[in-house]
Amino acid sequence: MKLKIKRIDKTLPLPEYQTKGAVAFDLYARVETVIPPFKPTLIPLNIIVKVPTGYFFMLASRSSTPMKKGLMVSNGIGVIDQDYSGDTDEVMLLALNFTEKNVTVEKGERIAQGLLIKISQVEKFVEVNKMDEKSRGGFGTTNRKS
Repeated sequence: MKLKIKRIDKTLPLPEYQTKGAVAFDLYARVETVIPPFKPTLIPLNIIVKVPTGYFFMLASRSSTPMKKGLMVSNGIGVIDQDYSGDTDEVMLLALNFTEKNVTVEKGERIAQGLLIKISQVEKFVEVNKMDEKSRGGFGTTNRKS
């Protein structure tokens, strides 16, 4: 697969897989960003992406980021739609600093990872008054058979 991207700052590297077995590619911060405690903050990731039809582009935290930086993706993951690909639609990471001090992300730092994930779209939503299956017991529970 080929992925069409536009870099904003061409002095920064293209996204890249760090190992042969990596399933996600690393993304780089375009500018130095200071993230205050407990305030969701956008980090520009230096790319605009043309997501192929039938896929979505998912942003996720690098596994080391929470431990090393005290940062997490504030909304869990980022979902980049197929039609978010205009000439100024830069991909950004919404990061949350869960420490009590400012955290600085340096320009060029690998701060997120991206994945292309195959999707299917619903053709039609069919509303029913009752579901066929027995309820499991609600959120966070599983009925156990003894």
